[in-house]
Amino acid sequence: MPVLLLVGAKMDYSDLLLSKYLESNSIVQHQIDSYNRFVETDIQKIIDANSLIEPSVEGFGLRLGKIRLEKPSVIEADSSRRTLLPNEARLRNLTYAAPIFLEITPIIRGIEKKTDSGEVFVGELPVMVGSNLCHTTSMTKTQLIENGEDPEDPGGYFIIKGTERVLIGLEDLAPNRVITTKEKDGSVTAKVFSTAPGFRARTVVTRNIHGIYTVEFPTSKKGGVDLFTMLRVLGIESSDIMNMASDLASFRNDMLLNREMSPAKDMSTNEALYELGAASAPGQAKEYQLKRAIMQIDTYLLPHLGTTAADRTIKGKYLIQMARKACKVANKLARQDDKDHYANRRVKFAGQLMEELFIYAFKFFVKDIKYQVERSSARGRKLNVPNIVSSDTLTEKIAYAMGTGTWVAGQTGVSQVLDRTNMISTYAHLRRVKSPLARKHPHFAAREVHGTQWGKICISETPEGQEVGLTKYLAITAKVSVGADEASLAAKLKELGVQKQ
Repeated sequence: MPVLLLVGAKMDYSDLLLSKYLESNSIVQHQIDSYNRFVETDIQKIIDANSLIEPSVEGFGLRLGKIRLEKPSVIEADSSRRTLLPNEARLRNLTYAAPIFLEITPIIRGIEKKTDSGEVFVGELPVMVGSNLCHTTSMTKTQLIENGEDPEDPGGYFIIKGTERVLIGLEDLAPNRVITTKEKDGSVTAKVFSTAPGFRARTVVTRNIHGIYTVEFPTSKKGGVDLFTMLRVLGIESSDIMNMASDLASFRNDMLLNREMSPAKDMSTNEALYELGAASAPGQAKEYQLKRAIMQIDTYLLPHLGTTAADRTIKGKYLIQMARKACKVANKLARQDDKDHYANRRVKFAGQLMEELFIYAFKFFVKDIKYQVERSSARGRKLNVPNIVSSDTLTEKIAYAMGTGTWVAGQTGVSQVLDRTNMISTYAHLRRVKSPLARKHPHFAAREVHGTQWGKICISETPEGQEVGLTKYLAITAKVSVGADEASLAAKLKELGVQKQ
């Protein structure tokens, strides 16, 4: 971003530092870094998490392998494919997108047919201008001018059917982090938005004014399940529960009360599972109730800790820690968490938003493949991989969301037409951050400037009216990290001796 100085004007050190900072740092680098991480690492993780497709055809399946994205190109009327640059996409009302090729291997009666495997064109992904996938990244200033591109253009936006669109940063509570708050009725809740690839589940442990704990999670019965029953379902013995509560007198008293009040205090793990299943699916057969209970605790309860039977013990210990935190707040041994504190918030930029959208579109892509396989099998046709893959499914789902701004969870206004009134308005639009609260939401504390926003969010730039405090902008020197792989971080902590093996 150029910094203009009047001739003869004295330049202080703050102006000099800002000038040097903007010379070496792109003002939209947070958008570009976020998108690059998505296309280089996250998109393959999504494929790996859904690598096996099992249609309702006996002895047949598909294994998904490596995904590969080429740089943007366009298919002409004569079916030839050639390079597409951003300026041409604007002039011809085209989408600046990269073709996606996916390795697909058929599995026949448990044996992978490597001879029949290969890359298949599965769709197109919109490319961010200025990202590693963009042609302009490797061009010199002269080449950009020759191809009709602006060498001073910051990038960080997409071109959808000729229209420049930007993905607005969305503010949200930090995932996989326990937030404890006091409620108006005197109860204390410890909640966590447990987030796994492609899935987000809200888990809440509530302590009422009498010290009784309940657990709520997706698919649980209304009012939740008492904590002791959940811990028995997860395989934790009563003696172990009391041992884990022994270091805090108030929490131990709460656990003793909950044990006496729980119908599961004398139950085995299997009996507790049946109890949970009966509450979730009353009137159903016992086999179905057991299957539903297992599905509930493995899939919907704290999925970020794992979704297998081996992860149940750690889930139980996590629930105990949530209950302990609620107990401390209730007994004034700790303060409740401030939801408006920026340490408890995260901002999702282009990469995370594209990841959510790709997961959503990919589910429809897998469903379409299953349908095509089952239809071909019913008609007695040969199951040929290229014939059962439709590239339109993935492309259309992504293009629709990018073109309308309507996102996965019903959010609107995520994708907006880039403001080109002047250069400053363009920069501001690319650094915009929105709160998930509705415009008419009367939550005044969420609209006020919080002390922890200093250096991260501009404390003076926000619109007047209903959007005040909900639409914000990054501070001019704010740097945004793109996150780190949790597994590699945990391995490093163990290596350094910070975390137990």
